[in-house]
Amino acid sequence: MRNRKQRQRGSAMIEFTLVGIPIIFVLISVFEISRAMWNYHTMAYAIKEGTRYAIVHGFDCTSDPNNSCGVTLGQVAQRIEYSGIGLDPTQLSLTFNSNGTAITCNLDDKTPSACVANTTPWPLAPADTPGRNIIISGTLPFQSALAMFWPGAGPGINFPTFYFSASSSDIIQF
Repeated sequence: MRNRKQRQRGSAMIEFTLVGIPIIFVLISVFEISRAMWNYHTMAYAIKEGTRYAIVHGFDCTSDPNNSCGVTLGQVAQRIEYSGIGLDPTQLSLTFNSNGTAITCNLDDKTPSACVANTTPWPLAPADTPGRNIIISGTLPFQSALAMFWPGAGPGINFPTFYFSASSSDIIQF
């Protein structure tokens, strides 16, 4: 009996190495894929909310007697930023398109033409009339922590960045 125990000595460590390490890798992979899906879904939801906000503030909102309900590019961008809870606004790049005119900006841009500070009425005339189409697109970079498992990973090695993109298009209601 004693001879048998001595032969099995260290087998638990070998079993953990063969089974435990791959299970830990799979667990981390599940978390990373979940994080990526959450980032994409949140960005797509925020862009859709910005589009919904813009389509109900069209031509009739800039003419009498409702001229106080018109929106600016900054207000639509701010709606997107507030709806994208957890997203890094410094990373999100937006493109607003109406009537073939595209305006691209980042939410946390510190220049005078920053999205949130932009006071340009949007959608742009004459594309602000009911029945016209507007499109808001966004791009968000994503870098996975799975890259740390890459063979040869170490300081100075750059890992690829994936770019998630989402777009929302809708028709101005009034």
